[in-house]
Amino acid sequence: MSVKAVKFGGSSLANAEQFKKVAQIVRADADRRYVVASAPGKSRPEDVKVTDMLYEVYDLASRDLPFEDLFNRIRGRYEAIISGLALDLDLSAEFARISAALLHHPGRDYAASRGEYLNAIILAKYLDYDFIDTSKYIFFKEDGTFDAEQTNAALSAVLREHERAVLPGFYGSMPNGTIKTFSRGGSDITGSIVARAVSASLYENWTDVSGFLMADPRIVRNPRTIDEITYRELRELSYMGATVLHEDAVFPVRIAGIPINIKNTNAPEAKGTMIVPTSKFYNYETVITGIAGKVGFSVITIEKDMMNAEIGFGRKVLEVLERHRISFEHLPSGIDTMSVVIADKELEGKKEAVVNDISRAVEPDSISVERGLAIIAVVGRGMISAKGTAGRVFRAAASKGVNIRMIDQGSSEINIILGVDEEDYPRAIEAVYEEFVK
Repeated sequence: MSVKAVKFGGSSLANAEQFKKVAQIVRADADRRYVVASAPGKSRPEDVKVTDMLYEVYDLASRDLPFEDLFNRIRGRYEAIISGLALDLDLSAEFARISAALLHHPGRDYAASRGEYLNAIILAKYLDYDFIDTSKYIFFKEDGTFDAEQTNAALSAVLREHERAVLPGFYGSMPNGTIKTFSRGGSDITGSIVARAVSASLYENWTDVSGFLMADPRIVRNPRTIDEITYRELRELSYMGATVLHEDAVFPVRIAGIPINIKNTNAPEAKGTMIVPTSKFYNYETVITGIAGKVGFSVITIEKDMMNAEIGFGRKVLEVLERHRISFEHLPSGIDTMSVVIADKELEGKKEAVVNDISRAVEPDSISVERGLAIIAVVGRGMISAKGTAGRVFRAAASKGVNIRMIDQGSSEINIILGVDEEDYPRAIEAVYEEFVK
């Protein structure tokens, strides 16, 4: 029997009706043996995600302010699910334990993790699967980074003892036993970890869209769904803001070469998007795979005559950023200029000190900082074989009156990076999409 690991997002587990859809999906395929659950998301646009409510509860508790009313609203969400499923399940002891823990300020990660923990208990009961608490088998190192190998060994061993199981996503534990969460959307990572641990033939990630879209639907009307995308392309698009899958979710399955299928809980018959290790196929019509971007960047531009002949110039600049614990995005450069693209949040409160330190380190002729930059990634494995792709990108931007302030192309040739003014960002996305998708 082959094995599939499946993860359901917050919208898929927001209420009892969604739970019923999830159960139908799981039971429709006997290979779907290991299920990762998210916390309840929104049933309606005006709803609040349970994770956000738990963060608010913890903030109240940490300031010794009353949190019972909000906590009871959270409890009501879960009890409504249990009642709607007609389950013989009483979580009173769990809620009492969580409430008591909050009085002792157990940490925001602990509070947030209870959303997945409780939802996984309910889903395990409804499916009649075993429940496995991931805090005992997913581990982080002392510095807070994920311990992939220790986790894989422990999780593989325990899952061999359970033919079918539900596991909460989003969290694991530190060496001292305290709860540690991944970043938001981290249940995607848990699903990938589980898929690797059971040597799954496929990791299905169920959400509320029928696959990965070629562009942001808030900018481009009805963008096409991507049929097939490689891990590398996905990583590029996810990092640049495409949010269907957490950007770090590819790493555990990539190690094992396990494909990912993005599926829609509300339209299970749709084939969705396949994410694969490698692929020789690409759409000759569109050439590109997708477009994504982010706003909120600054550019530090350093000018100095004969910069190219000065040994160690770039290293000195980067050492300044390292001392200030600043990561950079791109380094577009010329003979006598060097530009460093940095997220605004990285420079917050540090800009003046960074500029002064760079000036002392390399004594430039001039140095400036410009804000208001947006970064756009045009991604596609087909671009390697298609001549003139970059020219088409630039012509498309020009046709919409978009001024390109920065150009960068990776050596892998699967992406072209554009820097444009933030006010031009939506028009640039539309222009590139319209050029390649007829």
